[in-house]
Amino acid sequence: MREIIPKGLWFEDLPVGLVVEHPLTRTITESDNVQFTVATMNPAPLHLDADYASTTQFGQVIVNSMFTVALVVGISVHDLTHGTTVANLGFDKVTFPAPLFHGDTVHVESEVVAARASNSNPDRGIVTFEHRGYNQHDVLVCSAVRNAMMHKRPTS
Repeated sequence: MREIIPKGLWFEDLPVGLVVEHPLTRTITESDNVQFTVATMNPAPLHLDADYASTTQFGQVIVNSMFTVALVVGISVHDLTHGTTVANLGFDKVTFPAPLFHGDTVHVESEVVAARASNSNPDRGIVTFEHRGYNQHDVLVCSAVRNAMMHKRPTS
């Protein structure tokens, strides 16, 4: 059996107030947006039809918001939860205060906004993260509050 070497942080390493600025960034391509939109069966012309999108308030195609939130959370994984998370428990609040466009570059910061030991699993804790994604102009494009069950540091 292949062992995953944890690269993320353990529950004990995630105090309330910790803010992590993730070094990984990602430029969104048209291909990213089209592939994700088509794979998720979303026919919205705002994401796929440049002619239609040119007539909207945005004047161009906007990136699928579900791709945006997936990317924002995904960018955080290596630094926070890779190999140390048990599972996502849910998202409390996701907002998209500004759109993303093809060619925009996303950078992310994450903040631990709550943490507590698990009541039912003594080797785990529940951490609430707020992930914030920004474009290259430092405009907030996505905020997502995520609850995750995290492993505590192994005792052996």
